[in-house]
Amino acid sequence: MSKRPSGKSILANFSSFSEPEAGEPPSSGGATPPTQAQPLPRVGAGVIGATQRSLSELREERDRLQALVDAGGGAELDPKLIDPSPFPDRLPDDSDVEFAALKKLISEEGQKVPIQVRRHPTMEGRYQVIYGHRRWRAAIDLGINVKATVVALSDAELVVAQGIENAARQDLSWIERALFAWRMDEAGIKARDIRAALSIDDPELARLRTVCRALPLDVIEAIGRAPKVGRPRWLALATAVGTDNSALGRLRKTLSADKVLGLTSDERFRHALDAIKVPAQRSHSEIELMSPSGKPVGRASFSGADVKLSVAGEHAAAFNAFIEAELPALMERFFSQEERT
Repeated sequence: MSKRPSGKSILANFSSFSEPEAGEPPSSGGATPPTQAQPLPRVGAGVIGATQRSLSELREERDRLQALVDAGGGAELDPKLIDPSPFPDRLPDDSDVEFAALKKLISEEGQKVPIQVRRHPTMEGRYQVIYGHRRWRAAIDLGINVKATVVALSDAELVVAQGIENAARQDLSWIERALFAWRMDEAGIKARDIRAALSIDDPELARLRTVCRALPLDVIEAIGRAPKVGRPRWLALATAVGTDNSALGRLRKTLSADKVLGLTSDERFRHALDAIKVPAQRSHSEIELMSPSGKPVGRASFSGADVKLSVAGEHAAAFNAFIEAELPALMERFFSQEERT
């Protein structure tokens, strides 16, 4: 299990911006001989401007969060007086091995790094976790007090701090980021604060929202973290559900099967995607072919890998020629659809 970063990890991502810029002269009073500057690659003015704005915003955010952390005080709290963050950002892991190892470490050596909490905004005497959920849960299981730093944060500041802390540790999976964004949306957090919490731009926020609007929460939770599944396949799943009225029922049936429940979340996602790809079973193995006027002209039968078409004599020759000409384009459309899903 990877070692937990220090208590200042909320600021770890910003520390590099405190260092002098490369090539900056020393601050001592002595004269420094001029050095020949190396030519720099040309970069568009728009890129430079955007970078400078980003660095400035990061410095300001770092300084503000540092002041908030410095204003807090260390304490030992009863973990039963603490509630989880109002914006959950993680789905359950497939295995409890790492959490069991953390509990064992705290039991044997004590809690080295405090969690961070804020006072509950509506319940006197209670707190909410900003980060450190696993250490908080371990303290509950072990029946011990939890070391905590208490800071005053608004909802918007809480999600930014939570997002920064996650960036310093294990990355959230793509669907966990989508759920984090959705929960912030539901709580009325402004889009700019959601973008700051997840370090994303507007197009990516739109994609996160698209998936959570198409897939119900129970389906996402049944699949789980799926750490190896990225944006393209989640979007494919969401698109399929949005365009096929029967897809959601097939998804839920697949995910509730005993043989699927015991799989890892990545494997559960694969089964979910397979359920979307497979069309619903036909109620009949034959369909009647009709002309635009509604007159029966033939039949199509489907049996396993066999497809048979029969057309009335007056149309047979022309229909055969039409099918022969259209088959290459039809096969190209078929394989193009297969690649997208």
